Amino acid sequence: MQLAQFLRNQKGGVAPLLGLAIVPMIGIVGAAVDYSRANSTRTAMQAALDSAALMMSKDAQTLTPAQLDAKATTYFNALFHRPEASNVQVTQQFGSPAAGNFAIKLTGTATMSTVVWRVVGQQQMTITATGEVVWGIKKLNLALALDNTGSMASSDKMTELKKAAHNLLDTLKKAEKTPGDIKISIVPFAVDVNVGTNNVNQPWIDWADWDDRNGTCSVSISNPKTKSKCQSNNGTWTPAAHSTWNGCVMDRDQNNDVNAIATGDGAATKYRAHQATNCPTAMMPLSTDWTALKGKIDAMTPAGNTNVTIGMQMAWQTLTPAAPFNAPAVAPDLDKVIILLTDGQNTQNRWSSSTTSIDSRTQKVCDNARAANIKVYTVRVIDGNATLLQSCATKPDMYFNVQQASQLNSVFSSIAQNLANLRIAK
Repeated sequence: MQLAQFLRNQKGGVAPLLGLAIVPMIGIVGAAVDYSRANSTRTAMQAALDSAALMMSKDAQTLTPAQLDAKATTYFNALFHRPEASNVQVTQQFGSPAAGNFAIKLTGTATMSTVVWRVVGQQQMTITATGEVVWGIKKLNLALALDNTGSMASSDKMTELKKAAHNLLDTLKKAEKTPGDIKISIVPFAVDVNVGTNNVNQPWIDWADWDDRNGTCSVSISNPKTKSKCQSNNGTWTPAAHSTWNGCVMDRDQNNDVNAIATGDGAATKYRAHQATNCPTAMMPLSTDWTALKGKIDAMTPAGNTNVTIGMQMAWQTLTPAAPFNAPAVAPDLDKVIILLTDGQNTQNRWSSSTTSIDSRTQKVCDNARAANIKVYTVRVIDGNATLLQSCATKPDMYFNVQQASQLNSVFSSIAQNLANLRIAK
């Protein structure tokens, strides 16, 4: 009876309803306010955990579990400053999820007293965040295609290149967790590449052009002394001994000049011996001999014209699991990378002295290498075709435009650090 009268009474009806609604309204507002505070605290905790995990990754493999615990707490406390958080704790988990790879996971927890929500009985909120870093250098096959042309003698370019290359080797050697995981080839180039006189008897060298241009004629003829000129003067041509070859080869037949196809029985797949006037120091296939690699860098001497195509192609060939260099096969844990450095325009190749014509061959070999999942860094030193080198690089941030030779060291250091492959996983 009284309830029915209460419900029929329309006087002051809003106040009782408001009284009934005020508690849940306070709860909703309190939840929003306190949740916002908690979310801000959690974001700060997440950032601190990520940064602490990154710092710990530098030497985590060398620390004991107790030392890892201490480092985690020290780094996190130095980064996380939120007085509203109490009972703050951080724990670490370190492991090796795969051969050659490492992971560290930091988990942070804290409690936070509520401000508004406590009206409805919620005194505290629990905050949790996790930061995880996975790192480790993958197995790496790296080819250095380095301009050794005459212009590299100017502006201290060759001197600074040698210094930068030495530092890159040092950085990678330190990053290597297991001996043999990093293999490096060095390809100095000018118009030709020197594959080394020790390969004189290899079946992948084509001697047809060399035999026609290097030898003696039974009758006196003026330069150039070639087989065809000798025979046109009724002479007998005797090719020079192959032991007098200086090791240089020129571009393969097109389109093998822009591909890393295996050398085989056909002449088109072979490298053509060439007695280049300016033959650079001999290249070095993939190697784990750090001393020999440094020695090869030191042996580089600038001379001759520029053919970026053959430098890029030969670098790619050294990374290819096929003849003549038989690099390791492609694998998920193996990165294949080329660093291409030049300081000038293309000026000469086997067929032409047209910069435009040679540039088109360089563009093709770059495109083909990237399509084969070769990661390409390019470095322009003061001069050279910036557009060509930019388009050759795998990504825009993998192209470097060096205005002074002294900047090479920082550029190579940056590339070396990128190759260390440290990343935030979560």
